[in-house]
Amino acid sequence: MNQSTITPQQQTWLDKAHRVLDIEIAAIQAQHEVLGSAFLQAIDTILKLEGRLVVVGMGKSGIIAKKIAATFASTGTPAFFVHAAEAQHGDLGMITGQDAVLALSHSGETAEVCGLLPEIRRRGARVIAITGNPESTLARYADVVLHIPVDKEACPLNLAPTASTTATLALGDALAVVVLKQRGFKEEDFARVHPAGSLGRKLLRVADVMHRGDALPLVTADASLRDAIMSMSSHRLGITGIIEHGKLIGCLSDGDLRRILESGDLDITAPVRVHMHPEPTTIAADKLASEALHDMEMRKIMVLFVCDEAGRAIGVVHMHDILQGEAR
Repeated sequence: MNQSTITPQQQTWLDKAHRVLDIEIAAIQAQHEVLGSAFLQAIDTILKLEGRLVVVGMGKSGIIAKKIAATFASTGTPAFFVHAAEAQHGDLGMITGQDAVLALSHSGETAEVCGLLPEIRRRGARVIAITGNPESTLARYADVVLHIPVDKEACPLNLAPTASTTATLALGDALAVVVLKQRGFKEEDFARVHPAGSLGRKLLRVADVMHRGDALPLVTADASLRDAIMSMSSHRLGITGIIEHGKLIGCLSDGDLRRILESGDLDITAPVRVHMHPEPTTIAADKLASEALHDMEMRKIMVLFVCDEAGRAIGVVHMHDILQGEAR
């Protein structure tokens, strides 16, 4: 929108939005400045966990708690969210003495959260509090207190959680990222817990999506063309590999069969080596699936055989397997 076309009313809206962002930026900056020994204790507690990280909250803090739990779970730390009110009615049984509880309450006095604390401590689980009140009930029960120093919300009534939830979410991200880096969490690990996501598919290895074992279409070089066609038909990948002395020496695809039919030189009893496509394009199992997809697109083919260092066929990957992220 051209600045000259903005009405006075619209400029007021922009000014208010800028004010909200300024307040929330200031909240994150304040959080940045108070990071210290308590944060380090929280990291140490999470890294030493024998159980899971249980993130507890209510209301808006509960929504932030869900996101924090999801971030930890997707980056290598077993974690889940427990709604504080539901915990009062049975879900508390999910928490064991091997777990740590990350409890969120800006006031530190949320009844549903504080009501869980005696039983959580009785079970032996450690408690990490994220609160805006370091003198609160939650803080007194906690082993570690992470203070959210926000005394002004972006809400003009200073009531709706805005700056405080932003700072809490940022602090949760800081915890999760430090932990994942300390644990050496890598792209491959991310892919394993995101198999259906586009990023997960991008990071998958060929070994994660290839067909192997009985699902691998192979015939020997001395097999007949009929046998090769039967192998292609039963495996439904539109191709079969040709092996000799255990090594892949060729392949026969649907396209090759069409060319044989068009030539009029069809003898289904002839050895398949007569009609095979020699030296097919292959890929190693440890390559990224995205590399396999690139090779197929460049060569205008749908299938790649996967070979080991000795040239033995150990798998086959179809373009659809990569695009659909179907690990086999």
